[in-house]
Amino acid sequence: MNHIDPIEEYQNIVNSLQKLGLSLYETRAFLALLLLRVGSAEVIAENAKIPRTSAYKVLESLEKKGFVISSKGRPKMYKPENLKILKERIIEEIEELFEKLEFVEDIFSDKGEPQLVYTIYGKEKVMKKIAEMIDSAEREIIISTPKISEIRQFLKKNIERALKRGVRIVVVTLPSQKAPDNVIVYRRQGLIATDIVCDDKKALLAAPELNACGYTDNPALAKHLTHFIWILIEKE
Repeated sequence: MNHIDPIEEYQNIVNSLQKLGLSLYETRAFLALLLLRVGSAEVIAENAKIPRTSAYKVLESLEKKGFVISSKGRPKMYKPENLKILKERIIEEIEELFEKLEFVEDIFSDKGEPQLVYTIYGKEKVMKKIAEMIDSAEREIIISTPKISEIRQFLKKNIERALKRGVRIVVVTLPSQKAPDNVIVYRRQGLIATDIVCDDKKALLAAPELNACGYTDNPALAKHLTHFIWILIEKE
């Protein structure tokens, strides 16, 4: 009979949850809530051994990531998302990620023209490149991102100018995100990275935190990304 070390198993679970994008405090809070089943921020903080001052921020982040559900009463109470639902969503997100990785591999590796794509590092530079794309658009901009609220905050004027020029803007984002006014919006779960196509001529694929991206002005690659995004839109 194999002996299972509970401390080692706990650490394995912590490591796995962190690979899914949870911070150490978020991981502790989620595991504590699984045992409690329901609790206030103060009770969860005490059981998770995290600072009470951080509890609300941690639980708010967990809720945005789909790991917990909160009540509307006072005090606000939290419970873990149904594990079956959470598992299905995470699997769907991972499948979506690998579909995108295969897409990137296909269009960026098989073309034999790596010089057509270059990488930009730094959030400020990525935002600047997105602004340039929006400002240069003549016909259509397609933006698929879980971070449209952040893009909207930084590039509100650029988006407004594009709309005034008559540019059609299509946004694919999470149900919880506030999209800019007067754009076409599609809501989809499981978005991870940011993809932007301008006039089927320019394309940008950014990391989840918008701190790095790949950019190309090759129309063939841009059209491939447009096709990929529309597959995502029409998926449901």
